[in-house]
Amino acid sequence: MSKAKKSTERLIKKYPNRRLYDTQTSSYITLSDVKQLVLEDDVFTVVDAKTSDDLTRSILLQIILEEESHGMPMFSSAALTQIIRYYGHAMQGMMGSYLEENIQAFIDIQNKLTGNSKGLSDGKPFSPEMWTQFMNVQGPMMQGMMSNYIEQSKSLFIQMQEQMQSQTKNMFGNYAFVPTEPPNK
Repeated sequence: MSKAKKSTERLIKKYPNRRLYDTQTSSYITLSDVKQLVLEDDVFTVVDAKTSDDLTRSILLQIILEEESHGMPMFSSAALTQIIRYYGHAMQGMMGSYLEENIQAFIDIQNKLTGNSKGLSDGKPFSPEMWTQFMNVQGPMMQGMMSNYIEQSKSLFIQMQEQMQSQTKNMFGNYAFVPTEPPNK
């Protein structure tokens, strides 16, 4: 796959036999090829060849599942459990936005570190080995920065929850509710 950026969105069709067909290259591709498109920042959409339903998210989730089952997973079982618990919850939409904004903030931090580190390697982007060396030296500082960020993020989320509870109480304050005791564990 070429590294040249395409100005148009790439269309990938998924056939009933689970094969992916790249209409730009007129060839069948694998999930690994789709992962490479993501890594190269190529814009693409995956559609069902028969129904034209958008399957992009489904394919991206398959790639994440594959990545999570090999090597060092990014998500712990506890984190995945918590994410699952938010499906169907009143805060599901807010949680999705919250995660998306936090991932973007993390990307911004990484880009800032990359920008600040270019002078250290004669203007060349860091290789994975150079990142390892850089993080070994900068690890404690980065840990402190991320800890502060996580604490601020946690505080913001708790504040948001409290605001929602307060707004709910204000909305339904005129109704008499009988408090119930939580079930015994």
